[in-house]
Amino acid sequence: MRIFFYAAVSALIATSAIQTASAAPQSGRTDCHAAALANLQRLAPRGYAIYEAVSDKKQFLHWLTCDDVQLGLATGVHETVHLLTEERDGYPLIDGSVVRRPHEVSKFFAPKEIAGKFKPQDIYVQTYLRPGGASSKDDLLYLLDELNAYSHDLNAAVSLVSLRRRDRDVDHRDGLAAMMTFVMSYAETAQKSQASTWQRLLRPGPKHVVQTLWKQAEGVLASSCGIPAFGKNDRDYIRFLCEPKNGAALSEVLGRAPACASECLAAPTASAVPPG
Repeated sequence: MRIFFYAAVSALIATSAIQTASAAPQSGRTDCHAAALANLQRLAPRGYAIYEAVSDKKQFLHWLTCDDVQLGLATGVHETVHLLTEERDGYPLIDGSVVRRPHEVSKFFAPKEIAGKFKPQDIYVQTYLRPGGASSKDDLLYLLDELNAYSHDLNAAVSLVSLRRRDRDVDHRDGLAAMMTFVMSYAETAQKSQASTWQRLLRPGPKHVVQTLWKQAEGVLASSCGIPAFGKNDRDYIRFLCEPKNGAALSEVLGRAPACASECLAAPTASAVPPG
């Protein structure tokens, strides 16, 4: 349940749509904040670095719900990455470095043109590729922003797994797997039917950014595979990512074949594992 709230709030955020109803602040409680931030610093130092980097800490704390601390912290990291991206005009990476935003990609074909390849009822398709959704539907720059933010999001959620609530399903893995699927499909469409975009996507600037963000995403996704019931529809996206023909175009951008997170395909889904 990580998407619905974000679609409603996206018009208020300059960068793109955000994540979920369950991630919205709950009843104004703040009594968990100090302990939650201490856990973030202890368990997920990379995520805590994002919190430290933002000047207005209230922007981060806005997303921290005491109802589900793991989800709230991961969401706070996700949204703060968007803020830092705008402030720095670059994508802040998990390792602490920053890669410059390739503004030239804003002239490439709109990501919404790949929406028809996916099920229309898919909530990630609706939120990130369909009319009324996030800025990512119109601009590859923001789809890459989401790829980076969801990488941070899942990385934090993995580190914070000991805080996980066992009485509800989670879909921490779905968002990153979906964004990776969209980027892979975008490259495939560019190669097949968008010659101008394809030629420019292979230029050093855009190519380097995609290579950097994709490598980061691959590492984070693989790191989550050992956690059972960490996604709902994640295996649908990962099967797409693991199909060689789907990644053929992206292989030319990366200079190698995309990695397949096959271990995630063997992990039980959220609905398959009873609460512990």
